[in-house]
Amino acid sequence: MSGFQSGWIPPTLLACVLVSGGAARAQSAGGTGAEKNASAAAADYAGAEACAGCHEDLSKAFARNPHFVLDKNKRWAGKACEACHGPGAKHADSTSAEDIVNPVRLAASKTDAICLSCHRNQPTQVGRLEGGHSRSAIACTACHDMHKTGPESSFARLKRNAAVTELCSGCHRDMAAAFLKPHHHKVPEGAMSCTSCHNPHGAFMSRNLRMASSGAEPGCLNCHADKRGPFTYEHAPVRNEPCTTCHEPHGSVNPRMLTRQEVYIVCLECHANLNVPTKGGLLGGVPPAFHNMSVPRYRNCTTCHVKIHGSNADRGLLR
Repeated sequence: MSGFQSGWIPPTLLACVLVSGGAARAQSAGGTGAEKNASAAAADYAGAEACAGCHEDLSKAFARNPHFVLDKNKRWAGKACEACHGPGAKHADSTSAEDIVNPVRLAASKTDAICLSCHRNQPTQVGRLEGGHSRSAIACTACHDMHKTGPESSFARLKRNAAVTELCSGCHRDMAAAFLKPHHHKVPEGAMSCTSCHNPHGAFMSRNLRMASSGAEPGCLNCHADKRGPFTYEHAPVRNEPCTTCHEPHGSVNPRMLTRQEVYIVCLECHANLNVPTKGGLLGGVPPAFHNMSVPRYRNCTTCHVKIHGSNADRGLLR
């Protein structure tokens, strides 16, 4: 199916129709317009028992599905299936797939409209439209299977780190390859998952990154709290730039997961040809003359500048 079933709209939009358009018609028809719309809509619903007559396996499985909570909802009691699939009376009579809404076969925007009619603006990680998945027309059903139950259902599988990683790797092959590098976050080992750092449903930061401290700081600080500060002497990139300015979080050949294989190469990307004094420069300066980069001991800058993220004792971040 390429669109919604004729005459059916998502539940929240239906409510708007009944409040706005229905109210206007009610004034001109003696206050019965909304009631007529509501009764006409109710007549199109077949009910869950009619669905179970043909889809017995799905009906039994649905009782163990998180969406079964709809059956306790006053609006959808006895017809929870039709909350997502639309009115099923016509389909029950004809048994034609063309007479029922199948979210899997709809365009991504229309599938999302059905899901977000309930999940929009919830105080959870769902309900946002700003994410890259939405912009790339990746429907909810690309990751979530509404009918499977048990350990293979999307609801159960996505609670396990390994399963989340496997699902994300299906599309993000370049990121999966990065985790094969010798130094990486413990995602392949199952100690964490992609959603530990990313919100797949959208976030204010780029790449759907999670935030820490009520959205005021990067999510890296949820685990690396010792880098939070504030510090008396700050390293400017820590305050003004994302952690990925120096670090590659998915995988690196450097033990500190730096963007370059050696520390000094990362440092010299900023600390070279800077037009500021060596002493007292708030943005740092060029290395002094005795820093001979041809000598191996000077290539590991953090041997001396141990407080590279910030210091409360030394402007040069030496202690």
